[in-house]
Amino acid sequence: MTFTTKRTTSSDPDFIVLVKLLDAELAKIDGEEHGFYAQYNKIDKINHVVLVYDNDIPVACGAIKAYATDTMEVKRMFTQPNYRGRGAASLLLQHLEIWAHELGFDKCVLETGKRQPDAISLYQKNSYHIIPNYGQYEGIDNSICFEKILVKQ
Repeated sequence: MTFTTKRTTSSDPDFIVLVKLLDAELAKIDGEEHGFYAQYNKIDKINHVVLVYDNDIPVACGAIKAYATDTMEVKRMFTQPNYRGRGAASLLLQHLEIWAHELGFDKCVLETGKRQPDAISLYQKNSYHIIPNYGQYEGIDNSICFEKILVKQ
């Protein structure tokens, strides 16, 4: 399967549709904790979004935003369920990392939930390492945080 990617912003209609699907899925997974996480997942001012397409069908999305002077945070990662396990998410992550590096950042961090084993496996497969929970995720039992040092492209 050959996927294509597109760099865009959070105002892209395809990104907005995918994020609504992501939020619906997370509401089921996180249950009562969803409100806590939702406050940190606003998409109104994200300038670095990557979309993955199968022909003209948007199948995956992700974004990066500055977290610290040398660090980008990976946000809003989602792959349509019927496209999972086909390489779209890894391709997406690679493109986000390349973009972060082009923008002068040295590492990426991210948070995911302990109830999301597929996401955890994806990040570990792509050389992300577990780190202590950072920022708003400190002390949150369901959160697991990762980091990856970006190599020169």
